[in-house]
Amino acid sequence: MQSFFETHRYLLEHLGSPVRRELMNEIDWNHRLIGIKGARGVGKTTFLLDFAKAHFGYDKSCLYVNLNNLYFTERSIISFADEFRKKGGKTLILDQVYKYPEWSKELRYCYDNFDDLKIVFSGSAVMRLVDQNPDLKGCVAVYRLDGFSFRENLNLATKNKFQTYSLDEILANHEAISTEITSQVRPLAYFNDYLEHGYYPFFLEKRNYLENVVKNVNLILEIDISYLEQIELKYLPKLRKLLYSIAKTAPLQPNVSRLSQEIETSRATVMNYLNYLKNGRLINMLYEDNESTKKPSRIYIQNPNVYHSVTHGDVSQLNMNRTFFLNQLGYRHEVNVSKVSDFKVNNALEFYIGDDAMLKKPLGANEYLAHHMLEVGEGNRIPLWLFGFLY
Repeated sequence: MQSFFETHRYLLEHLGSPVRRELMNEIDWNHRLIGIKGARGVGKTTFLLDFAKAHFGYDKSCLYVNLNNLYFTERSIISFADEFRKKGGKTLILDQVYKYPEWSKELRYCYDNFDDLKIVFSGSAVMRLVDQNPDLKGCVAVYRLDGFSFRENLNLATKNKFQTYSLDEILANHEAISTEITSQVRPLAYFNDYLEHGYYPFFLEKRNYLENVVKNVNLILEIDISYLEQIELKYLPKLRKLLYSIAKTAPLQPNVSRLSQEIETSRATVMNYLNYLKNGRLINMLYEDNESTKKPSRIYIQNPNVYHSVTHGDVSQLNMNRTFFLNQLGYRHEVNVSKVSDFKVNNALEFYIGDDAMLKKPLGANEYLAHHMLEVGEGNRIPLWLFGFLY
C-alpha cells in the first residue's frame, strides 16, 4: 500500500488545476458513496485529485487509486479498502472502476460493512450507475462532470472569477449581468476560440488540440462504448461511419432506413448505435415533448469541439451556435425539438438561435433570441455567450 501513497503524493505535487470546477461546490461530500460520471477527456481524474488536495492535502487519511493498476488483477477492492481503513484511512478515491470486474458488488459490500469509510469513484459516461445497477440502488449519489463551460474557460483565459447564473436569472436580468461582465472582459473575443478548442481541459496541453479531440473520440468508441456495450471490434467501423455521417449533416433529422443502408446494418442496430453514441456523450438526441422511447426528431453533435474536429471545421457558424446552446443548456435543463423555434426548453420557453435578420423578429412573452454577436442584449434578445454561464 505504501507505493500507492507515494503515487498519490506525487500526483498531488504535480497537479495542474487552474480552474475549480463548479461541480465541486454542488456535491454533498458527506455522502459515503459518491460516483462521478463523465465522458472521456472532461477531466475526471484531475477533478478527483483536486478534491483530495483541497480537502485533505497530503494527509494519509485520503488515498487516490487507479484501478487500471495490474495490482488489482489479484487484489480485491474489498480487501484493499478494509486494509486502508484499518490503517486510519477515511476516504478512498477509486478511478476507472469500470475496468474492474464486479466493481459494483464490491462497492456495495464496502458501503454496507465499512461505515467508517467514504468512497468516491469515477466512471465512464456510458455506465448505468443506478437505473441498470441494482447493486448500487439506494446507496450511491451520482454526479455528472461535463467539459469546461464557456464561463470556466473564460475564467481560465482572463484570470477572472465570474460566477454562475441560473436560467431564470439570465432571462430576468441578462442586461445587468452582461453589462457587469463586459465591463471587465470582452467575451466575444474568446467565444469562437472556445467553440473550436475550449471544452476539453487538455487544451491546456502543448499538443495539437483537434488531433487530441479525434483521438479522444476514437478512444470513446473503441474502449468506453465497445467495452461496456460489448460490441465486437469488427463492427467499430460502422459506429465510426455513423458518427461521421451525423456530423456532416447535423442537425440531422434522422432517416433510420437511409442510415441503415449507409452503414450496412439493420434499423434496430442503427437505433442501438445512436443510443451508444448518446451515452458516450458524442451526440445529443432531441425529441418532441421528451418522448425518448420514439425515434429522435433531431440529432446534434454533443459539443462544438467534437463538431469542429470531426468535420475539419467545415460547419456553419449558425450550426456551431446551436450546438453550443444545446450543450450548455442541456447540462441542467430539458431541451426538446420545437415546432415554433429552434429549441423548446423546460417545455415552456421557445429559443431561436439567430443571425442579424432575426433581431427584427417580433417575440412573444415566452420567446427568446440568443444572438452570437451581441455583447449586451435587450428585452428578449440575449447574448448567446451568456448561456455559457449556467455552470
